[in-house]
Amino acid sequence: MRRVVIVGYGMAGARLADELRRRDQDISITVVGAEPHAAYNRVLLSTVVAGTMTPESTRLHDEKWAEEHRVDLRLGWEVLEVDRTARTVVVGRAGGDPAPAIPYDALVLATGSVPWVPPAEGLTEDGRFAPGVVAFRTLDDCAQIEAKAGKGMPVAVLGGGLLGIEAARGLAGRGCLVTVVHPVGHLMERQLDPGAGGVLARTLGKLGIEFRLNSMATKYLPGDGLILDDGTHVPAELVVVSAGVRAETSLAVRAGLTVDRGIVVDDALRTSDPRIHAIGDCAQHPGTVSGLVQPAWDQAAVLADRLTGTDPSARYRGTSVVTRLKARDVDLAALGEVHTDVDCPDSEVLCFQEPSRGRYAKLVLRDDRVTGAIVLGAPDAAATITQLYDRGIPAPTDRLALLLGRALPAEAASPADLPSSAVICRCNTVSKGQIVSAWRAGAESLPQLAEATRATTGCGGCKDAVCGLLDWLGASQPAPA
Repeated sequence: MRRVVIVGYGMAGARLADELRRRDQDISITVVGAEPHAAYNRVLLSTVVAGTMTPESTRLHDEKWAEEHRVDLRLGWEVLEVDRTARTVVVGRAGGDPAPAIPYDALVLATGSVPWVPPAEGLTEDGRFAPGVVAFRTLDDCAQIEAKAGKGMPVAVLGGGLLGIEAARGLAGRGCLVTVVHPVGHLMERQLDPGAGGVLARTLGKLGIEFRLNSMATKYLPGDGLILDDGTHVPAELVVVSAGVRAETSLAVRAGLTVDRGIVVDDALRTSDPRIHAIGDCAQHPGTVSGLVQPAWDQAAVLADRLTGTDPSARYRGTSVVTRLKARDVDLAALGEVHTDVDCPDSEVLCFQEPSRGRYAKLVLRDDRVTGAIVLGAPDAAATITQLYDRGIPAPTDRLALLLGRALPAEAASPADLPSSAVICRCNTVSKGQIVSAWRAGAESLPQLAEATRATTGCGGCKDAVCGLLDWLGASQPAPA
C-alpha cells in the first residue's frame, strides 16, 4: 500500500487529502497539523472578525471526517525531523517526546506561510508579539482580536494589501475606529492600479476606515499606538499585523531541500528530492501567486492525480487567478494584466471611474480577448468580464456597455444559455455541467450542491451564480426522481 504523509492541515493539505481519497480508497494517508483545529477556510476569517460568521462555519471538515475517510490525522503535532534516506518523519507535540517515526513513500509539504512582521520597534518581545499586537492569519488570531476589539476602540492595521483590507473591514464592522497604515501610495498595489486604489480608499473611508498611505510604523507604544516614519502618531489600543506573509520553509531547510523565496518545485510539484513534494503557499513555482486559494487547490488536484497513478502525466502549469476582495459592502474583482497603461500600444485599454459612487472599471484587451481587468462597485460587469477571461472568447464590441455591466456575451444571457463547460466556481474549478449533474443526482439545495461539488466553499463569490443556476434548474428541469 502506497503511503503518503502530508505535513500541514491547512487549506492545501486538507484539499490534497480529499483529492487523494476521492481517487484511491486504499492509499494510506497521514496528515500532521500543527494547529489544534480541524481545517478551516482562511478566506472567511474577515467575516469571523466582523462577527457575521462563527469559527465553526468556516470548517472544511467535521469531527468525523478523518475516521470516515480513514485518514491518520494528528492535530496539534509537528514534524521534528525528516530522514530522507530512511524515508521517515519524526513527529511530536510541542514540548513532548517524539512519537515513533512514520514511514512514507511520498512526503508532501503543505506548511503554508507565516506573517511578515514590519521592523518597528516594540512590536515583538523575545520573538513574540508584544501585548496589544496580534497577527491576522489563523482562527486563534481571530479569537484574540474578538476578545480585545471593542466598539469605539482605536485599532491600527499594518498593511493595506488584500488581507489587511479584509481585516480592516471586519474590524470596522465590529464598531472599531480603524486606521490602516500602508507603506505604498495606494491600496492593494499588487492587484490594483493607483486609480482603483484611490477609489477603494474613498469607498472604505465612507465605512469609517482611515488611511495613512506612504507611511511606515517605526515604533509601537503599548496601549497608546504607533509612531510613524514622519513623526506622527496613530492612536491604537490594538495593532493588527497584516503586512504580508513569507513561505514557511524551516522544515524544508532542515531537510536540505532547495529553498529560495519558497520551496522550489517543478511542474510535477517535486522538490529537489523527487520523493518530496510541496504545494500551497510554501511552494515556489513560476506560475504560482502566493496567498490565494485557487493555485493551491489546482496543485492538489495535479499532485493527487500523480500520487494515485490516476494521471501520471499530470503537470501544474500555473493558475490564472481572479482576486476578489472579501469585504462586506465592497465588490471588487481584479484579474490578469491590471497594470497595463491606457497608452500601451499593444493593448486596448479602457477605463471608467466614478469615485463618488465607488465605481471603477478598467478593461485590458488584446485581439478582442480580455487579458486584464479591475472592476470595483459593478458586480454585473465583474461577472461577465470574468466569464470572458476564463473562456477566452471575444468581448462584445460595445466596450462601454461591458464596463458598465450592461453587455453580456450572446451565449451567456441566462443560465440556460451558458455552455456546460462554463466555470461557475473558480476556486474549485466547478463548471455549470458539474452543478447540473449534481442537481440531477439529488443535490437540490445550496448546502447539498456545496457538499457535492465544493462550489461556494472557496471565496464564496460564486454564491449568487450558483443560486441562479438552482433557481433555473428548479423552474425548467424535471425534478430528480
